[in-house]
Amino acid sequence: MREAGRIRVGQGRTMQLTHFKVTKYRNVMDSGWIDINNNITAFVGQNEAGKSNLFEALYRINPFAPEEAYNIDEDWPVDDWGNKDPSALVCEARFALDNDEIEELYKSAALQPSSSEPSPDGQGEVGEQDAKIRELASELTLIGSRSYNAGPTFAVPAKHSSDFDAAKVDAWAKEHAPRFVLIQDYGMSGARIELNQLAERSKNVPWHQLSNEEQTIKIVLDLAKVNIDEFLAKGGTPEGRTIRSFDKRAASSYLSKQFRELWTQKKVNFHIEIDGTTLNIFAEDDAVGMPVRLHRRSSGFRWHVSFAWKFTHASRGQYRGCILLLEEPGIHLHYSGQRDLLEVFQRLADSKNTVLYTTHLASMVDPAYPERVRIVESKGNHTTVKNGVVSSQSAPMAVIELALGLTGDMSGLLGTRQTLIVEGGDDALILHKLSGILRDEGKAHLSDSIYLWPARGAPKTPMYAAFAVGQGWDSGVLLDTDSEGHAAKKKIEELVLKELAKEKKARFRVIMLGKAAGIRKTDAAIEDLFDDEFYLDCVNAAFGVAIKMQDLPVDGSDMISKRVESILVQRYGHKELDKRRVMAEILRRFDGWRSVADLPSGTSGKAEKLFKIINDAFSANA
Repeated sequence: MREAGRIRVGQGRTMQLTHFKVTKYRNVMDSGWIDINNNITAFVGQNEAGKSNLFEALYRINPFAPEEAYNIDEDWPVDDWGNKDPSALVCEARFALDNDEIEELYKSAALQPSSSEPSPDGQGEVGEQDAKIRELASELTLIGSRSYNAGPTFAVPAKHSSDFDAAKVDAWAKEHAPRFVLIQDYGMSGARIELNQLAERSKNVPWHQLSNEEQTIKIVLDLAKVNIDEFLAKGGTPEGRTIRSFDKRAASSYLSKQFRELWTQKKVNFHIEIDGTTLNIFAEDDAVGMPVRLHRRSSGFRWHVSFAWKFTHASRGQYRGCILLLEEPGIHLHYSGQRDLLEVFQRLADSKNTVLYTTHLASMVDPAYPERVRIVESKGNHTTVKNGVVSSQSAPMAVIELALGLTGDMSGLLGTRQTLIVEGGDDALILHKLSGILRDEGKAHLSDSIYLWPARGAPKTPMYAAFAVGQGWDSGVLLDTDSEGHAAKKKIEELVLKELAKEKKARFRVIMLGKAAGIRKTDAAIEDLFDDEFYLDCVNAAFGVAIKMQDLPVDGSDMISKRVESILVQRYGHKELDKRRVMAEILRRFDGWRSVADLPSGTSGKAEKLFKIINDAFSANA
């Protein structure tokens, strides 16, 4: 594990990493510029593809452990060994600056900064300085770079170099640039530790030279606001030991609360026990009621304990504002623990950390964020990196396909069909049922050539769309006409799927349900194909309540599910509308539908309009 260093006390913001490039490093000859998605980016690829090499190279741009450097005798590409060049550039990174940082850099490093004194008419040098800062604000970045034989260097782009003193820019950047933290070892045994020894090592050994065990225990004590020296001193008197027992209970309660916010699988309480100078941590499951020493818990649990506490500390401790490079996090965790971990990443990003992580696990790829994915491939024993969720190689594609619920030959099957992505399995069931009834009576129905591919909610449809377009499929997406549907549409447009579809000579359509089905509501979801009275009757049957149409609110959303949900929450104490229970009731009634006459009022007309729009969209320019 490599993690250490310092960050400015009181630092509230840091330069934002936007791109990096690695050249002439191990199996990476030239990665090309890799763009970083805001604060979380996932590098997906098989073992030995080069993910670790990318992180190792990037880490040394501004490492937390300042002595870390490249070693040309170990890191130069073996298939270019005869051309070793100590001055060769290994990594470059671009950092975006906010307006305050640009102003601070300009005042600190401009060759001829304007005077801070205003001219008599108010239009003098101060105005010139402000104008220059405004000019720079739209385009100024900082570039960090490092070669084999030199330390990190920071500079402004060449077009602005005449405006700045290079040495002052470098000095300013080294004070303000975020440190990189490379985490490769997450192990924590949970064994006892001697506090007097930890206190001594903490004073005499740099942070990054402490073991992962020592770092984690130190962080646990810091989070619990336990000062080791004070704790040890209190143990010397009866009164002190009494006070210390209260401190231990308070610290244990705090750690338990912090952990429960990050681990949702079960409720766990932690107990810090100190006998003399020996510290033990016990974990107690609520369902069991008997604490056991942490080292007896599973490796996955101990991993999450170490990770959760260490990176809860990230927003306020040693790693505040840092760029975290995490290698294969969550590999020891169960699926639900991995989903918890993705939430931890989001919290870290929200607290001004940037998170880059490698994975070959489908469960560590969040389908709601296709823009975060970078595919790492190995071609000719050299690493290449691609944006997006489509790869020419089977190993990374297996990860993406599994994340999207594709198994076996399903991907090949969909590639030969016209594929319509829908928001979920309920949408597919309802559309198939209505199409079957309409087909039997010779009415407009869903074309047999169109396959419905359920996503897992509107937020995840952009990733399904990106995959389908990247594969060159003849495809589209059907979205609810609500806030989530509009947000998904916007993201799909931001991913430039239509332009990509043209390049792949494929077609992609976005169909909004409300407009296509002629539903006269501001918001509309799949359940709005039925009349409101039918849906409300299903809700009453599913929940054993007696809501009437006149009970439903008329302000806010006019979507029936939203209106019903507000009554269930306010009047009946439910946390939300469980649509699965309502769908179970609808499916039960499906069994009795044999003809159009059996359908709820108005459903046939809306369904026919919808199917005609879908069919026309797929047949146009076919």
